[in-house]
Amino acid sequence: MPKVALSAPTRQRIITAVLQIIGEGGITALTNRRIAKEAGVSLGSVTYHFETQHDLLRESLLHFVRAEARHFTELADQCQTEGLNIEDAASLAGQVACGTALDSAHLAPFELYLHAGRDERLREAASKAFSAYDRLATQILTALGVPDAERLAATTVAVVMGLQLRRLATGSPADDLVDALLLLTRGTACQSPEQDLLA
Repeated sequence: MPKVALSAPTRQRIITAVLQIIGEGGITALTNRRIAKEAGVSLGSVTYHFETQHDLLRESLLHFVRAEARHFTELADQCQTEGLNIEDAASLAGQVACGTALDSAHLAPFELYLHAGRDERLREAASKAFSAYDRLATQILTALGVPDAERLAATTVAVVMGLQLRRLATGSPADDLVDALLLLTRGTACQSPEQDLLA
């Protein structure tokens, strides 16, 4: 995640700083003083824009969700306009999950999702993120001709998220994720309606 741009509006700089700090040190690393320093704003600006830490976390997660949703909408539109085969789809999902280096930008969302498990006030924001992932997965699976794509989308997202978490924790290559998605997608694409009824 890039360092905070000092030309950005104060509120945006604070949110960017929060995500950066969470990615580097987790939720417990957040203090108003550190946020102010990272954002290049006064200490009073932090509490002026966000009265509580919950407000900070919620807005930071929603900011991340909005950015993800925009990105995923573009990708989903691309899937509808271009010829997509299974290998291309798996490669695309690998890029989405593992696009760049293992850095704080990849860790911050997981920290926020875990925190949402402890703080129900953040769950609505986390649900919006997963809905965005599900929409993209549905459109990709539909483009591939996978039966009942909407029902299988959450499972596909779970595979991507689980393997991404494993990659972040172990440093394993993105190829593992792509291979797993190829296996999953080929299996669902080949499944007949009769097999689905027996499942």
